Amino acid sequence: MSTDLQLGVNLPISAGQERSSSAYGRAVVAAALAPVDPVGAAAVGREKNWRHGYPLHLRRLVEAGLSAADGVRIAEAGLATARERAVRVGHGLDRPLTQPAEPLVPLALGQWRGTAEPETELSLPLHGRRLRGEELRAQLATWQRAGVLEPGAVAAVTEVLAHPEWLSLPGYRMVALGAAAEMGPVRSLLRWGATVIGVDLPGAPLWDRLEEVARRSAGTLQYPLQPDQTPGADLLTQTAELREWLPQQVAPGERLVLGNYAYADGVLNLRLALATDLLFTELAAELPDLAGAWLATPTDAFAVPGEVVRASAQAYAQTSWKRLRAVAKTVSAGRLLQRNYHPDEDPGIADAIIPQQGPNYLLAKRLHRWRATVARRAGQQVSLLVAPPTRTRSVTRNRALAAAYAGAHRFGVTVFEPATANTLMAALLVYELMAPRSTPDPGVARKQEEVAPWQEEAERAVAGGLWRGPYDPRSALGIALVLGWGAAR
Repeated sequence: MSTDLQLGVNLPISAGQERSSSAYGRAVVAAALAPVDPVGAAAVGREKNWRHGYPLHLRRLVEAGLSAADGVRIAEAGLATARERAVRVGHGLDRPLTQPAEPLVPLALGQWRGTAEPETELSLPLHGRRLRGEELRAQLATWQRAGVLEPGAVAAVTEVLAHPEWLSLPGYRMVALGAAAEMGPVRSLLRWGATVIGVDLPGAPLWDRLEEVARRSAGTLQYPLQPDQTPGADLLTQTAELREWLPQQVAPGERLVLGNYAYADGVLNLRLALATDLLFTELAAELPDLAGAWLATPTDAFAVPGEVVRASAQAYAQTSWKRLRAVAKTVSAGRLLQRNYHPDEDPGIADAIIPQQGPNYLLAKRLHRWRATVARRAGQQVSLLVAPPTRTRSVTRNRALAAAYAGAHRFGVTVFEPATANTLMAALLVYELMAPRSTPDPGVARKQEEVAPWQEEAERAVAGGLWRGPYDPRSALGIALVLGWGAAR
């Protein structure tokens, strides 16, 4: 892997001869809004401080895309501009990302086979125990009553419990980009006996951990090998190599699933999102039955059904923090402990954007959501799941965010441990790939085309209470931080 971190998929050079993520982000968001909300697009162009002002405009993207047609137009325009403006950086040369690249380094196949027996029953780790059967069903019901996950998620996991033969994903070959990611499904799928292709940075220590996980599992972990036998591939510089190599690993009768779990800090995360989106679209041109899988962050803006708004209003009326709420509103001039929604919203806008995450992180996540929208409309199988707030390493490195998570339970938000979250999301992924779907009649098909992207995103979400809780998340964040500071330390 090259030591030049600018190589590969990157942002264009803008005015001032810099690769400005702010200029790029403004251009993409403005272009996404332009077909349906020209006033909003103009407001993006006038934004002077993108790093601090971006949450308003990313929320506006959701508000402008409530209809099925507008949601699709936003996704198509945003993806097109993101691709058109991005570049592929070589040594001293920028080329448009729209210009196909030829593979330079042939990749080989490596694999580690596990020796354990596959688990034949879905179980969920929680607080040092593993929940199974009726105990797991009871926990799902408890979470649903607490507003931690949507009814569709409960129904999906319950269906997987009834079909343990789905757990190994027969008929699918799962590719996990970002194989070592804490929120990825690799560990669960290997435990269930699946064959998984893992892609992560070549030569990194993480491969020692992945080998140990694979050999102790019931599945098989396959991975790309560099010519020097180093495991892994660089998504930023080797998208062409992966585009050529991945279709060769699909057995007859199998369907490839490209799952994006790669993460990096700052602008690297946006570049990874562009690279994986490029890989998805190029593979889809060769493999018409390609499926895609993404995880959305709950700390974003989403549209939610009126039933969620009503549940939040009920929680607001019943909360035991009424005295604190009155004091907090008085001393903050109404900024603290605000309602999560206006009572009559339908749909409502669940805005849990945390500005400290930065615009690059959330734009990367929007690229994932947009791609899922466009892929669905192209007839591809898609799994886009809203994952819960989770104490991953990337979160706990930020002391303020770690403290806010530690105090979040006081405001109806459940923060998951990584093992619980990634197993739950892996089970939901299994459902979305394996659950049989009958061919609808033409009338039903027409109705399905009218389903808005936000409705698809909300159906099986696990937002951890951020949607159904009583308070606007940002208005409770500061108090949660103070209450959780000692626990976080």
